[in-house]
Amino acid sequence: MTDWPDGYGRRILETVDSTLSEAARIAPDLTGPEWILGLHQTAARGRRGRPWTHPKGNFAATLVIRPPGGPEQAALRSFVTSLALFDACVTVTGRAEGFALKWPNDVLLNGGKLAGILLESTGTPGQGSYLAIGIGVNLAQAPSPDDVEPGAVRPVSLLSETGTAVSPEDFLTYLAAAYARYETQFTTYGFEPIRQAWLARAARIGERITARLSNSETAGIFETVDGRGNLVLQTDNGRVSLPAAEIFF
Repeated sequence: MTDWPDGYGRRILETVDSTLSEAARIAPDLTGPEWILGLHQTAARGRRGRPWTHPKGNFAATLVIRPPGGPEQAALRSFVTSLALFDACVTVTGRAEGFALKWPNDVLLNGGKLAGILLESTGTPGQGSYLAIGIGVNLAQAPSPDDVEPGAVRPVSLLSETGTAVSPEDFLTYLAAAYARYETQFTTYGFEPIRQAWLARAARIGERITARLSNSETAGIFETVDGRGNLVLQTDNGRVSLPAAEIFF
């Protein structure tokens, strides 16, 4: 079994409204990075406040850190987290086949959505700013396709797609160890090694995709992710760089 990484706290809660909400409550009193695992969430949420279902046996955790640098550097932790999730999945299943990373915050398995990441900043004046990295993984069960946005990739679970059963507690240990390695790499060498590693695992590089914003959408060939984490598309009107969007294949 992988060892728990030095310097990272861990708290496991039987029931919590949301690990992200718990992160906001405890952040001011933390002296170092802290993992919060919720075995059952009563008010889980995803991107843009959407409800996030949490069937029994699935993984829901938040890492609270106080990262150096400004908001742009903090946002790059989504790539650090994606790589850690990828590695944790490979470790528990013993295979890399079928796993891929979808910009900006998802992990895919056999073309379906296995995991998602949500970043939230928290803090109050005089106490400093903290970053909460919320992570959901369908370890045991996948939500119904009716629970996702029309056109989005189908939800899948680790168990149904690979036959691998792993408890949320054990998965947390693998994930925390992988995150600590990538966080050290990021703080030591900057974003470029993280960017290259992410691109090597990216879904649909070189293919035509659609990036949808709240009031517009852009279609083009997925060229790369730039040094600021932006999606770069080659469209009919030239290259476009997008800092945020929902991606559809």
